[in-house]
Amino acid sequence: MARCAICDKTTQYGNQLSITRSHISKRNSRTVKPNLRRVKVEENGTVKRIYVCAKCLRDGKVNRA
Repeated sequence: MARCAICDKTTQYGNQLSITRSHISKRNSRTVKPNLRRVKVEENGTVKRIYVCAKCLRDGKVNRA
């Protein structure tokens, strides 16, 4: 399963609602996956590749190699 190595963000499940004439008539299941990037990270002097979500990259929670 897709998972961020920093914040553990995973796939979320919910309902996609069809609104017709101000009534919710149909519900379809829907999945929302995190925006993951495979980046090189330096941990304890070694370089390895991990999957990190775009929000963690943007917030600077990762030291890229």
